[in-house]
Amino acid sequence: MSTEFLDALVILEKEKGISREVIVDAIEAALVSAYKRNFNQAQNVRVDLNVETGTMRVFARKEVVEEVFDSRLEISLDEAKKINPSYEIGDIVELEVTPKNFGRIAAQTAKQVVTQRVREAERGIIYSEFIDREEDIMTGIVQRQDSRFIYVSLGKIEALLPQNEQMPNETYKPHDRIKVYITKVEKTTKGPQIYVSRTHPGLLKRLFEIEVPEIFDGTVEIKSVAREAGDRSKISVYAENPDVDPVGACVGPKGARVQAVVNELKGEKIDIVKWSDDPVVFVANALSPSKVLDVQVNEEGKATTVVVPDYQLSLAIGKRGQNARLAAKLTGWKIDIKSESEARKLGIYPRAAANSEEEIDESDESETTEEMIQLEEVENSQETGTEATDFSSEKIE
Repeated sequence: MSTEFLDALVILEKEKGISREVIVDAIEAALVSAYKRNFNQAQNVRVDLNVETGTMRVFARKEVVEEVFDSRLEISLDEAKKINPSYEIGDIVELEVTPKNFGRIAAQTAKQVVTQRVREAERGIIYSEFIDREEDIMTGIVQRQDSRFIYVSLGKIEALLPQNEQMPNETYKPHDRIKVYITKVEKTTKGPQIYVSRTHPGLLKRLFEIEVPEIFDGTVEIKSVAREAGDRSKISVYAENPDVDPVGACVGPKGARVQAVVNELKGEKIDIVKWSDDPVVFVANALSPSKVLDVQVNEEGKATTVVVPDYQLSLAIGKRGQNARLAAKLTGWKIDIKSESEARKLGIYPRAAANSEEEIDESDESETTEEMIQLEEVENSQETGTEATDFSSEKIE
C-alpha cells in the first residue's frame, strides 16, 4: 500500500474531521475481507497496517490444540512449541500468510470498503453534531425546491423544509439566506436527515433570544408563545427583578429589537405582553391591544368570560377571531368575549349590579372587594399600554 494513500488519510482527517484510528481500522477490516474473498481463505486472520511505512502484513490466527480437526483454524501443541516453547493449549498462534500477489484486486476492494466506512463515520459525526442542535436556530442557504420540500444547506448537510413548515407569505429562491428552526434529526441508512421549520413557535422564541441580551442571560424569561406564522404572534414575558421591564427589554430602543425579529419574519405582527400568574391580569394583557373591563374566571373549567367596551369588541376578537384565539393559546385559558352592552343584558356586568337584589354577607363583600381590586389592576395596566412599531403592539406595566 503506497505512502501516498496514507498521506491522503492525513488530509482526510483534517478536512473531514475523522480520526486516523477510525480510518486505519476501516482499512484493516477491508483488507481482511479482500484476503478472504480473493484468495478463497476462510481462516481467522488479522491484518497489521504500518501507518508510518505503508506496509501491510496478513496473519493467520490459530488456536493451540492437542488434536487438529481444522488446519485453517487450529495448530497442534507440538507444532506451536517449534515456533515458541512457551505456547500452551488454548493459546493463539499468529502465522504470517501475506500473499506475494496481494496487490491490485485486494487494494481496490479495500478502497471500496474504506470509502464506505469513512462515509459512515462522517455521517456519525454529522448526526452527533446536529442531534445536539434540535430545537435550535441556524442560518441556511436555499439550494433548490420541489413540490414537497425546500432544500436548505446548513454547511455539512442539506436540511429539509417541508411545505407545511413554510411561511405562506414567503417565496424562496436559490442562494437566499434564511434562519430556520431545527425540529427533528433522524438517523437513516442514507445518513442523518434534518427537518427544519419557518413556522414553529420555537423560531420566534430563539430569534428573541438572539436580539434581546436580557433573554439570553436569563434576566427576562419568555413564558409562552402563540403563533400563526406569517400573520400574527403573541409572546408573554416575565422578569423576576421588579426593576426590570420585560416588555421594554424586548421592544428595545425605538423598537429596534422587536423590529429585527419582525424583519426576519417578513412583517409578521408581534404582540409582546407581560406574563402574570394571576389569570385575570394575564388574560387581560393577552387580549392586547383591546381594552378589557372585566375578567371573570371559572377555575374548574379553566375558562374566562371577558367584558370589553362595545366599540372594542371587534378589536378584542380580531380578524377571523385571531386575537382571541392567540390569547387563548398564549394563556392556556378558554376565553369567551362579551361586549359591555351584552354583558349588562345578561346581568354579569358590572358584578356589583348582578348581586344588588341579593343580600350580601361579609364574606361576599370581601370577595367582591378582592375582585374589584383585581379589575383596577387590569385597568391600570392597560392605561399604560403602548404600541412600539407598526408591526407589533406591546403592553408595558
